[in-house]
Amino acid sequence: MKNETNKKIVPDTSVLVNGELSKMIEKGSLKGTNIVISRTVLDELQAQASRGRETGFRGLEEIKKIRKLGESRSVSIEFTGKRPTLEEIQLAKKGRLDAIIKDVAAKENGILLTSDYVQALVGEAEGIPVKYIRHETAKTPVEIEGFFTNDTQSVHIKQGCVPIAKKGNPGQVKLVSLSKKKFTEKDIKSIEQEILSRVRVDENSFVEIGKHGAMVIQMGNYRIAITKPPFSDAMEVTAVRPITKLTLSDYNMHKELESSIMTGSRGMLIAGPPGSGKSTFAASIADFLTEQGMIVKTFEQPRDLQVGPDVTQYAPLEGDWEKTAELLLLVRPDYTIFDEIRKTRDFRVFGDMRLAGVGMIGVMHATNPVSAIQRFIGRMELGTIPHVIDTVIYINAGRIDRVYEIGMVVRVPTGMKAEDLARPIVEIRDHVTKALEYEIYTYGEENVIIPVKKEQASPVRKLALEKIRQELRRYDPDMKAEFSSDNRVVLKVRNSAIGKMIGKKGSNIELLEKRLGINISVEPKEGSLKNEAIWKYAESGAFINVLLEPGLIGTPVDIYEADRYIFSAHVGRKGAIKIRKKSELGRKVMQAIASESLRVLV
Repeated sequence: MKNETNKKIVPDTSVLVNGELSKMIEKGSLKGTNIVISRTVLDELQAQASRGRETGFRGLEEIKKIRKLGESRSVSIEFTGKRPTLEEIQLAKKGRLDAIIKDVAAKENGILLTSDYVQALVGEAEGIPVKYIRHETAKTPVEIEGFFTNDTQSVHIKQGCVPIAKKGNPGQVKLVSLSKKKFTEKDIKSIEQEILSRVRVDENSFVEIGKHGAMVIQMGNYRIAITKPPFSDAMEVTAVRPITKLTLSDYNMHKELESSIMTGSRGMLIAGPPGSGKSTFAASIADFLTEQGMIVKTFEQPRDLQVGPDVTQYAPLEGDWEKTAELLLLVRPDYTIFDEIRKTRDFRVFGDMRLAGVGMIGVMHATNPVSAIQRFIGRMELGTIPHVIDTVIYINAGRIDRVYEIGMVVRVPTGMKAEDLARPIVEIRDHVTKALEYEIYTYGEENVIIPVKKEQASPVRKLALEKIRQELRRYDPDMKAEFSSDNRVVLKVRNSAIGKMIGKKGSNIELLEKRLGINISVEPKEGSLKNEAIWKYAESGAFINVLLEPGLIGTPVDIYEADRYIFSAHVGRKGAIKIRKKSELGRKVMQAIASESLRVLV
């Protein structure tokens, strides 16, 4: 730009935020120039700074800088114009404040200085002298990029400390010093300015979060967090970059798990500690699903998953994931990857999307796969959890460490014996072996997670069971014997052998109990000695009626679900057994009827 001696310049907000005006003064190209700053610009920058936006602070710092530079370079600065009204501030997004700045330039007979291309076009259309300053950045790499090598995961630079880096693959990370020099505030500010300059011109770079004292920037493949006082005790720059790009085949995933992802929508969690490779695995699933002809979207803030161009990455719309979810339901994806589930609202959005029928893959930090499931407890009803998440994949050191599948049943919790303790239970099973490893259920008023361990029979118990078999096998060679508690054994034998085994007035069993010092119960292997009755059922308001023949009125009967005893009752005057639907017994009876396993023995 030529020397603007004896000229008036009216800068807009974009030039001040970009820092171009101070550069021009330092070069001496504005010597003798009068810079006229509209009070609208000042108020707009103040409003942005008050909302914690970094652009407001940069603009105000720029005004301070040009005032100081102008004193020694024959550049005068003055403020003019009226302050914007509330209505004008509300219309800022529609260009009202830009129009006021153009009016100031016209009134002052000055040159409108702007880095906003639209503002420049409108000014020229109105016949106002305009100087469009294209904000450019150096083509050389940003300094912080030079700290990264092929195996560098992250770089950490803090004021007053030497820069360090984490190098190596997940599970084999080591901390390495990058320099013997301790970085000063000036050094870090220089790095910050280079990063911001790149962001302003690079279409693949943007500010994800901008607050006073903290920024999160996505610069190409780099996720950069910049903090400064008062938020942090000193200036700090942390840059993270993925070092590996893997495909799903690299994880040697179980074929059953791979096929289950492909068949219908799923609710899946990818859990693991920080730096374990969760996001890398999630990106490989996204690319795999895309290759299989599925529509995949992501929820990310910041957007740093390394996915292919066919996968659209969404940020929270107007800062709200719920608004993004509303939009996404119109897009109709097959799968959505929710990267970094943290807050309660994130869990709610994840659950709502899953229950709406969208396949969901959530990524979250967790010390173990069970703690990932536990974080859903309290944020949604216990019975809803298996409908929201059915698979948990735990990643550790870049590998699949454990895979759990989640389901729900109604039964007695493991370790409890009484049938009336049956309740809904969330089962957590190993995906490969199907072995039950954890149970989640309500106990009292608390939701509890109980590990299920297969108890090994002690030598004493084994010896006792073997002695019982030796004594009684002549009555039933195929009888089953097991401990129901520490001092009680249950024998299940065929119905015809029960009388002989017990002996007259229980003499056989009583003698054996005294010799072994334990209690022995004998139960029919077939479930009951009684005969099976013909029954029908009918529903009546809040009750369900099991209907029997009139000849059984007043007769005691036993109700079973297959071979599992439920309860006993007397047949009523109308030949019916009446059970309330919402009672525990009612739920069991309805479940038995639905599964066609209800038996009435008389």
